[in-house]
Amino acid sequence: MEERLVFSKSKDDKTNQQIDMERIPNHIAIIMDGNGRWAQKRHLPRVAGHKQGMQTVKKVTIAASELGVKVLSLYAFSTENWKRPSSEVSYLMQLPVRFFSTFVPDLIKHNVKVTVMGDITKLPESTQKAVQNAMEDTADCNGMILNFALNYGSRDEITRAAKQIATEVKTGKIDVGDIDENTISNHLMSEQLGEFADPDLLIRTSGEERISNFMLWQIAYSELEFVPEHWPDFDGESLENAISLFQSRHRRFGGLKNQ
Repeated sequence: MEERLVFSKSKDDKTNQQIDMERIPNHIAIIMDGNGRWAQKRHLPRVAGHKQGMQTVKKVTIAASELGVKVLSLYAFSTENWKRPSSEVSYLMQLPVRFFSTFVPDLIKHNVKVTVMGDITKLPESTQKAVQNAMEDTADCNGMILNFALNYGSRDEITRAAKQIATEVKTGKIDVGDIDENTISNHLMSEQLGEFADPDLLIRTSGEERISNFMLWQIAYSELEFVPEHWPDFDGESLENAISLFQSRHRRFGGLKNQ
């Protein structure tokens, strides 16, 4: 059994822990929270936090890939984020352009494939183009999947799935009696992730303990971790700490521990 030495709990707690490299969660989803507060604590404009957060995405992506994570899903922009000030939204819309223009070569080097879930048709044309190019450029990579949730909301996703299923029933493609959990899962935006569609571990940074309309169906049995670091302070060590805690838990999926 291969193990890696990490520091547990937080960067200030130097209790040595071992990560079992054979039990790395297949799918890790992260709600990247706290960019604005990180900037405000430093008397910087909120957009400075988003800029720094983009660098964190790069670091955490490489760290996750090297650990053997199969899917890393990042909540980049929600259907509710349009309510933010227009100047901040405009800056956020430019981040994918800047991110992919510099990072795609590294993604290809690490054999990372980019996928996106969400209604990207509502994004500015330049943002859509950057996203589409990144997916095309990494299409042949067969290592970790870096899955961005862009203009994504889980209630919107489930509503769209319900409409699609209803249409298929109406046209006779499927029968009402045949609808089950798999039917719903296969109509969600995460269907493209195949067997790893459901996160094993959901992390939210910045200390907030909310799900914020992220993958509500898929996280039914995910382990949840709410960590104090703002997203710009999160790094590879933070990720390993979260995985160490994940491995200390026993996932029962509704059964009994000794079964």
